[in-house]
Amino acid sequence: MRERKRVTIEDVAKRAGVTSMTVSRTLTGSGPVSNSVRVRVEAAIRELGYIPNRVARGLRSNRTNTLALVVTDVTNPFFTTVARGAEDAASDRNQLLLLCNTDESEAEELRYIELLAGQGVDGILFVPAKNGYEARKLAASRSLPLVILDRRVEGEPVSFVRCDSSSGSVSAAEHLRELGHRRIAILAGPVGVPTSDDRVSSFLGGFQGDQNLIDVLHGRFSTDWGREAAAIALASKPRPTALFALNNFIAIGALQVLHEQGVRVPEDMSIVGFDDLPASMMVDPFLTVVSQPAYEMGSTAVEVVLQAIDNPAAAIVEKILPTRLLVRRSTARLADR
Repeated sequence: MRERKRVTIEDVAKRAGVTSMTVSRTLTGSGPVSNSVRVRVEAAIRELGYIPNRVARGLRSNRTNTLALVVTDVTNPFFTTVARGAEDAASDRNQLLLLCNTDESEAEELRYIELLAGQGVDGILFVPAKNGYEARKLAASRSLPLVILDRRVEGEPVSFVRCDSSSGSVSAAEHLRELGHRRIAILAGPVGVPTSDDRVSSFLGGFQGDQNLIDVLHGRFSTDWGREAAAIALASKPRPTALFALNNFIAIGALQVLHEQGVRVPEDMSIVGFDDLPASMMVDPFLTVVSQPAYEMGSTAVEVVLQAIDNPAAAIVEKILPTRLLVRRSTARLADR
């Protein structure tokens, strides 16, 4: 079977009766084009089935209009919502967004940064597994604009968009404290991950003199760890009266174990989670959570990285978005139980 010849910009120009430069201006908006000429060019594009070559255009303009979002766990509904916000914002700006998943691996971070630089992406939205120092250094060596999401990182200044984990954790601590809880287990993520470290320290700070009654259990941000941590907490003597799960996967795993062991929520155990689940995943909003504006985080990060692409000399941008405590039915006053 004879291979179909690829339609070129010259073919479009010939069909529309204009120059190739005029077709290029019509496509990119880089110069003035009359309405009548634009109509002819667009008609020729449709008739011929012309598809602009993004890579070739990138070679000429030094831009590919391609961004990448690198996250630690693409299955986490929080990052799914971040990705949706980023995708919508990128689409509005005629940008292609690539999605990469590292599984919380620093080696994978470096591999993706190298691959994305080789593919000519214009900028990266990056959720590091921990501090992401080596990945940030690699991106800088490739002159690749990078914006950190959902993390507080140390080292060289870098633009970031994250939520206020500290105030959110304090609000969770104050809520449980007001309900009379003192013996609490924090089901945390890995030591060294800024979001986990910040949430633990801020929650403990909200309890001041009662910190010695709080156990901190460190593991992964996963449902499996939520199950394991909840089992450890339930087996401890004396048993805590409340759990604080530092992300939605940990909270889901903990709830599974509580249900399996016949521990009623909130009658026997109160639980607060960090990160809400999308409304489409909840038949009955039940879990008291510290909610983060995940969609806004993604869309804001796209705007920040595009600013850096347009103006490499622009100042570092630091965006901290507010959290909200949503009190539902998974927490109760200790005296009422």
